[in-house]
Amino acid sequence: MNPYSSLCDDFYVNLNLSTEMELPNNRETILHYFERIQKNYPSMRNFYCREKGDFVLEEDKDGGQYRWCTVEARRLCSGQVNPVSVDDVLAQHRLVLELAPYMLSVSPLDCEALDLLFGFDFTYRGNHNQVVVEALGLSPALDRFGDMPGASVINYEPSMTLALDDDCRTQCRISVETRTNAYQVRTGDFPEEQLSVYLTARQYGSLGAGVTYVSALAELSKVCQEMVEAYVIDNVLRPLARAIALR
Repeated sequence: MNPYSSLCDDFYVNLNLSTEMELPNNRETILHYFERIQKNYPSMRNFYCREKGDFVLEEDKDGGQYRWCTVEARRLCSGQVNPVSVDDVLAQHRLVLELAPYMLSVSPLDCEALDLLFGFDFTYRGNHNQVVVEALGLSPALDRFGDMPGASVINYEPSMTLALDDDCRTQCRISVETRTNAYQVRTGDFPEEQLSVYLTARQYGSLGAGVTYVSALAELSKVCQEMVEAYVIDNVLRPLARAIALR
């Protein structure tokens, strides 16, 4: 059971390494890379290529808990849905970053951005935007606007990005993504969809001297875990969970 199972319906931790140069895509390199990952995680046995050329290795999704990795043209990704622990999924991400330099020729200079995302999904049938307003509220400047008689909220996705250093190369972003559209509000026909909260820590640009991808990941994971524990749980996740439960 994931550590946030009581706060949301699904929790996941994704790693994205965006590169300046294109990643290798020849048969031998790709297969060798994924075989090395599979050695650590034998249950990752579903390998395929998407139409646009992305290569994917993943576990079966039937149980709602699974690992996945991808190699795209200029992006290397890794993720796990409903991990047993944060440490478990971080170990997977570390393996990907340890393999990338010598199996995919990804130099620390080649880093456009390194992202670590903590995602929290709530399954909800209804107007996502309205429930976000009720749970998180509006800023004082928008309060009167939201109280307009007869009006319905059809888009409200609050977000904020913080720079964590003077040169703005390390950033942290909290955002809410709703999946309700105007047609659904107009007809009152709401499918069961995922309302998502994303907490992302990002390192921009080439890594500094002596900094590895693994050490950069350690810093980003520290940022994410501290932000989630200190701010996101009590101020975002629990209010959303309460608002949804009351509907």
